[in-house]
Amino acid sequence: MTKTLLVVHHTSSPATRELLESVLAGARDPEIDGVDVRAVPALSATASDVLAADGYLFGTSANFGYMSGGLKVFFDSVYYPCLDAVAGRPYGLWVHGNNDVVGAVKSVRTIVSGLALEQVAHTVEVTGPIDAAVRENCYELGATVAVTVAGAA
Repeated sequence: MTKTLLVVHHTSSPATRELLESVLAGARDPEIDGVDVRAVPALSATASDVLAADGYLFGTSANFGYMSGGLKVFFDSVYYPCLDAVAGRPYGLWVHGNNDVVGAVKSVRTIVSGLALEQVAHTVEVTGPIDAAVRENCYELGATVAVTVAGAA
């Protein structure tokens, strides 16, 4: 049976778009079988998308010390409809900011802990320009979460 990995992202800048592409490349690595990767912009993702998925990747920019408004709107709209229904499902996170990502990471972690999701990979925290090491970290993030979803019972 094929599992679904939902990638919810707010990629409003070239840097966050580049990170998304690396995450998706890792999640769609040809050596990973049994996972359908669905990338949905945060402002289009719904509670039905979340409930139908077996795991999640979240991506955002850090805006004014917080996650992007788009990702916040997503979480606001899905939190109560998904509460208790998604507990224990795996997730990963990447965040890009020009100077600081601490507040954005903390805000996402607070919400996903309320949903009782299980973090299965280190958060990729990026400040400044994107380089080969950052792209590789994002690739590994995508692949790690996809492998975890593929192996979930």
